Amino acid sequence: MTKIAHHMTDELLMGYASGTLPEAFALAVATHISLCDECRAAVESYEALGGGVLDDLECAELSDASLEATMNLIASMDPEPVDISPAGDPVLPAPVLSYIGKSLDDVRWTSVGMGVKQAILKTSSDASARLLYIPAGVAVPDHGHQGTEITLVLKGAFSDEHSRFARGDVEIANEEMEHTPVADIGEDCICLAVTDAPLKFNALLPRIAQPFLQI
Repeated sequence: MTKIAHHMTDELLMGYASGTLPEAFALAVATHISLCDECRAAVESYEALGGGVLDDLECAELSDASLEATMNLIASMDPEPVDISPAGDPVLPAPVLSYIGKSLDDVRWTSVGMGVKQAILKTSSDASARLLYIPAGVAVPDHGHQGTEITLVLKGAFSDEHSRFARGDVEIANEEMEHTPVADIGEDCICLAVTDAPLKFNALLPRIAQPFLQI
């Protein structure tokens, strides 16, 4: 299991356990806990706590026709296709593969300049998710945030003004944070980045390109 130095917050883990996070944020948490024993154990604890709360609630009275009505509703639905979990990939954990295909080779990258590429994942509109490919030694333009940005490293590593982040590590940025992530010299970096608001680029060219790149 990957050694993790930077983890998800308790707030995000509790939101994931209770099912209240936007889809993109839930994807980031699910991917992180697939790599992190500590955060996965925390989620299991929160889920158990929630189950205990439900057990303490009083049962509601149901009519005699409730079961029959429910079974009739199920019978009227079209059967869903069988969900077959994707095969393993050395870079992309299963939660990400479920949005991509069978392997990293199935990612459809789009260039955003300076060798950096992205692949936007299809999630609900309340937050966005994308894979970022940053060549070794290349910097992402310095930027701030209008909301929350979660960046999870899947391959390689990057550093910024705050710390270094390697596989499995999470950097959580908010409106008060500006940074310039730079991929390590020795290896290309691939990250899962999720945001609930557009980034705030300081340079002119990234700001011009921003609407087209949906960043």
